[in-house]
Amino acid sequence: MNEWERQRNRAEYLKKEYPPGTRIVLNSMGYDPRPIEGGTRGTVKVVDDIGTVHCEFDSGRSLGLIYGEDDFRALTAQELAEEETAQGEDNSPVLTM
Repeated sequence: MNEWERQRNRAEYLKKEYPPGTRIVLNSMGYDPRPIEGGTRGTVKVVDDIGTVHCEFDSGRSLGLIYGEDDFRALTAQELAEEETAQGEDNSPVLTM
């Protein structure tokens, strides 16, 4: 298998593993002059044809993650359930007169 086929196969794998809308957590980044902090969660927007996983992070930043350079993973079912529970809680104060 040549390098082009290897990269194409990796990109296809990543497109299946991280479809748009997948929630991820960034464990750590490789070299980046402005890294995103480990533990930051985000949502996959697209995986391009060279296998870069483009995400919008909950911190407001957007970044393309590189498989093998950046360490990230999809959230588990339990983590997704915890996020849904946290979003469903309404912590705003109740005003009464």
